[in-house]
Parts: sequence; structure tokens; C-alpha cells
Amino acid sequence: MAIYAVGDLQGCYREFRELLDLVRFDETEDRLWLVGDLVNRGPDSLSVLRFVRELNDSAVMVLGNHDLHLLMVAEGCAELNRSDTLQGILDAPDRDELLDWLRQQKLLHVDGNYVMVHAGLLPSWSIEQAQALAALVESALRGSEFHEFCRQMYGNQPDHWNETLNGYERLRVIVNAMTRMRVCTPQGRMDFAHKGSVKDIPPGYLPWFDAPGRASRKATVICGHWSALGLEIRSNLMALDTGCLWGGSLTAVRLEDRKVFQTACGAGEATRRWQ
Repeated sequence: MAIYAVGDLQGCYREFRELLDLVRFDETEDRLWLVGDLVNRGPDSLSVLRFVRELNDSAVMVLGNHDLHLLMVAEGCAELNRSDTLQGILDAPDRDELLDWLRQQKLLHVDGNYVMVHAGLLPSWSIEQAQALAALVESALRGSEFHEFCRQMYGNQPDHWNETLNGYERLRVIVNAMTRMRVCTPQGRMDFAHKGSVKDIPPGYLPWFDAPGRASRKATVICGHWSALGLEIRSNLMALDTGCLWGGSLTAVRLEDRKVFQTACGAGEATRRWQ
């Protein structure tokens, strides 16, 4: 059995299937780990959702900010943006089944020394604490107060963790760190405006994974979300968003040997390469 961790799909269904062909994915034997943002901005989010749902236990995903945005829009708590490509899901005859399935998905996945999250973990969070915090959000997504959670989820404040936070402020910080964060101060104050490269990070901030003394540094964190960062593989990090949506590539890493597989994206017939 092989486990393949795959970067942000964002509705790029054709490239996703080509990548699975490239690695010769066998759903009866192999497993997929998907770092979130299955949907939005790309051309075929509906097919992506249907396909991953049908994989059942052969796929594990964590929720990304675009996946949550879909849930917020469907619940009437957010408006579609001009660049959103979610209408096909909202109009689909099986939309309710798909959205209910999406609500059941994880915010954080831990297996041995591997931790998968869409964006990142705040410097002070141990893996055990992050699991407990993610479980709070997962419970809110699945529970009877889901609509109120949707109403309260959006917002940039508070922008840092404090143990005294409670209620929806506590949940909002967890969601923002795990699905939106790219950079933070060494003390864990987040900046949500920066979407560019590492060399353009605002003064006083750094990539979340470079925070000194990060409590999760002994685990290998698998994440996406930061397409301008590109592929970044270290002993304790696999950042896999390689910008398929923007004409880059879709990336998979086989966890056993860290072999990288990529399918080029963009107009015309996709070219394939591996290393």
C-alpha cells in the first residue's frame, strides 16, 4: 500500500485524474491524503467532490478555506465572489448529499508522525493541543449549531491565540490558523493579507513553519494553501500547493520514500514529469 499526499486541487479535476494515472493509484490498495481546497476557482469542482466522496476510505481530506467558503455560501452566510466557480455544486441535484459529506470532514489529520492541515499551526500549539482544538471546530461543523457557526466564522480578529478565548472567537482563531495562515510573528500573531513569496513577507513576520521553537516541529506537517511558496519539502514539512490553478503543477508525494510526482497544468494537453 502507498500513501500519496496531494496538493490543492481547487476544481482541477482533469489534472487530478491525470496525476492519479501517473502514480497508478489503486483505490483498493493505496490511500490519498488531500490537503484541502478541493473546490473553487477551477473549472470542475463538482466532479472533484463527487469523485473524492466516492473513494470512501481510500481518501482522507482536511478542509481548506475554499471548502469552508462553499459551506458558508450554501448556508446563506456568505456571498459568492466574482472569481468563485461554485455554482455548479450549488445547483447540482446531489448538492445536499455533497455538502453534508463535506461537513463531516476533518480540519486536522494525524497519523503517527505525520500531521496534515490545510494552512498551518500556530507556534505555541503542540500536536496534541492542535488535535483538541480542531475537534472543537469539527464538532461545530457537524452539530445543530452549524448555522450560527457559519454566521460567526468570518473575520480576521482575534489574530493570535490566547488560552482565555472562548466561544466563537476561539473557533475563529482555530479556523484562521488552520485554513488561512501563511505568516505570523514569532509570538504567533497572524497576517492574512500576505499571499506573495517568502522574500516579500512584511517586516516582523516569517513563514509559520519557521517560527523559533515551534511546538509542532518534531512532526512532519503536510500542508498546502500557499501557492507562491511552491513545493517546499524538509524533514518536518511538506508544503504541496504548486499552483495548478494558476498554470503551475499538481503535486503528489509518496510518503514512504518522499518521491515527488507532478502533472503540469494549464491550457492544452498536460505534460507529465516526475523526479
